[in-house]
Amino acid sequence: MPSVNVRDMDSFEAALKMFKKQCEREGILSEIKKREHYEKPSVKRKKKVLAARKKLAKKMKMLSR
Repeated sequence: MPSVNVRDMDSFEAALKMFKKQCEREGILSEIKKREHYEKPSVKRKKKVLAARKKLAKKMKMLSR
């Protein structure tokens, strides 16, 4: 869990900005979005295969240049 130490000189906005940046670095928001709805294992596999195909196609396109 990210935590921010607020000094006397820091404003609330600066502390909030630091907290948001720490959350982004740790991937908390993406994890929340991923777990928002249940995804069946078969759907996960299909997405994984599709992503691998896209990655391979992109790599082949880059190599052909």
